[in-house]
Amino acid sequence: MLLDLFSDTKRQPAECVVKLDNGEIDDMYPALVEVVVEADRSKWTTATLVFETRRLEDGSWIVQDDDRFKSWVPVTIEAVFGDETEEVMRGYVREVNADFPAEKGSAKVTVTCQDASLLMDRQHVEQRWGEDAPTTDGQIAAQIAQRHGLQMLGTPGEGQTVQDLNQNMTDVRFLRRRAEANGYEIIFQEGKMHFGDMRLDADTQATLLVYAGPDTNCIRFNLRDDGHKPDKVAYQVAAAVGTEEPAVTVEPNLRLLGNEPVGSANAGLDDFVWRPSRRGINDDSQMQAIAQQLANEQSMKIMVDGELDGSLYGHVLRTGEPVGVDGVGERYSGTYYVDAVTHRFDMNGYLATFRLLRNAYGDDLAGDTNPLAGVL
Repeated sequence: MLLDLFSDTKRQPAECVVKLDNGEIDDMYPALVEVVVEADRSKWTTATLVFETRRLEDGSWIVQDDDRFKSWVPVTIEAVFGDETEEVMRGYVREVNADFPAEKGSAKVTVTCQDASLLMDRQHVEQRWGEDAPTTDGQIAAQIAQRHGLQMLGTPGEGQTVQDLNQNMTDVRFLRRRAEANGYEIIFQEGKMHFGDMRLDADTQATLLVYAGPDTNCIRFNLRDDGHKPDKVAYQVAAAVGTEEPAVTVEPNLRLLGNEPVGSANAGLDDFVWRPSRRGINDDSQMQAIAQQLANEQSMKIMVDGELDGSLYGHVLRTGEPVGVDGVGERYSGTYYVDAVTHRFDMNGYLATFRLLRNAYGDDLAGDTNPLAGVL
């Protein structure tokens, strides 16, 4: 019981707060069956709110006839841990689906929401970026965010320098294309937008504890260490005319999430190098960025699927940020990168299923932040 005596873990059950049009829907909580938020750094964050609904004596229905449940209403979903509140997602109602089965008592309404990317996918934009003077992808991203009322989450990645770059699509689709050209992530969080590299240098989130006695908050942790991923990536630019340039080899340039890089360099074998498709690209900087992204992604050879008791964890596990893991041994404990999280609030409480990535071995968590340090 030593861990329990000195633990500062929050023990209150997590509460889910839903706000539509900036007002909490407290009168609708009795009809709310579940809230599921899917956050994946390679996709837009979405949420589904499932309500039981019933018809009143005047013929109206309690959910679908409520003016708050309609498209484009702002939505915010929060988790409350005692006196602390953390945001899970914010965005807009995308669609409302009402299901009227033969059994009237089973009627349900599902409200589907999406983060701020939905707002940036309304208007087709024709614009030439850098028409008067060269500009960068980072400057473009900041201008697009500003015209949609969003701040940048940190300093945007500079990206490539472009001139006379044509946009003939919605802002969010254009940004996605520029992110792919630079190997960047786009993540919307708390009214801000991240456009840039993986945020490996962000503050490490609270530690996930596996087999930690009464302090355990991770109830499932399945790890796969995949050795059949390349250590390097080689690329070759498609030649417009004449002889092609020789292949260029790119190594991962990410911060190590641990003490020793994962790889086969010491296995006594030939270099493990993959070459991506040239995709008809004859721009060296763009092909180099694509190869760098692939090298970085492939360096994340350690992958974890797990499940977290959100109430015991006492926080909202955020995608696109580092998180500590302890209790799985010296080799695999340490810092990981959160690739995806599905948050689920229902009658069973708050559970979060997650996917983590790592590119190194060794427990790199500082002793003063490791709750199991020194405990025998």
